[in-house]
Amino acid sequence: MRRAAVSIPSNIAKGAGRTDEKEFKRFLSIDQGSPSELETQMIIAEKIGYALNIEKFVSELDEISKMIIGLMKSL
Repeated sequence: MRRAAVSIPSNIAKGAGRTDEKEFKRFLSIDQGSPSELETQMIIAEKIGYALNIEKFVSELDEISKMIIGLMKSL
């Protein structure tokens, strides 16, 4: 879960460091899967009793996904 969480800003930074806008979009596209991966892991953690009340967290992940999509569209 930590790796998935850290990969979100890391992929954005890595893509922003590229000289080509097309490459940046590719990194953002790859990054789009990380919030979904993390959400799935949170749901599993909740179901097996490792996490409680993940609704707020899942809502924030949805907002992050929307921001990544917005950034992609702005390029």
